[in-house]
Amino acid sequence: MNIRLKKQEQVKVMNTSDLYTIMQRILLRENKIDRNREHFWTVSLDTACKILNIELISLGSVNKVLVEPMEVFSVPLQKRAVSVVLVHNHPSGELVPSVADKDITDRLIQCGQILNVSISDHLIITEKTYYSSMESGLLQKLRQSKKYVPEYKLKELLTKEMEASIRKDENEQKAKAMAKVMKQNGEAVEKIMQYTGLSKTVIQRIKI
Repeated sequence: MNIRLKKQEQVKVMNTSDLYTIMQRILLRENKIDRNREHFWTVSLDTACKILNIELISLGSVNKVLVEPMEVFSVPLQKRAVSVVLVHNHPSGELVPSVADKDITDRLIQCGQILNVSISDHLIITEKTYYSSMESGLLQKLRQSKKYVPEYKLKELLTKEMEASIRKDENEQKAKAMAKVMKQNGEAVEKIMQYTGLSKTVIQRIKI
């Protein structure tokens, strides 16, 4: 369900607090009964972080809301959004993300990468305050997760890591060969470090 935005809410999101203020107003528009149920919204943003759309994806029970990736990304893709902020409320007032909250965030991050629409934050809100996955560092940790990464992507990552490792070994061998020649020519350790990028310990271990 599309949330009709007032003119003052059709703004550029400068920080998390700005967005919370808007989402708090939207939550408080609900009657008291519905406020005691979990809501899940998506906030679609353009390249300038201006709000394109706010969509109510799902309305659940007092402690659970079902979320499907297809529903989450349907409107953002139609609106040509480049990023999405996920928002859901906790009627209990508890701001700590649950295991289910972390899991759906993890899953949607990976879906967003495939669709080229980034998840820029996941807010948990109450009528009085909020929790930001981005500000807490949780979002960054979940971006490192491999739980929902498709198998073909994992293979690509593994191949890139192996290639990078081989290049690193080759470069290190070249640096050591250069360091050996410089040591034979009587160059100072500090100069060898500067030219090769090797540590003093590594250089001292090189036999000539």
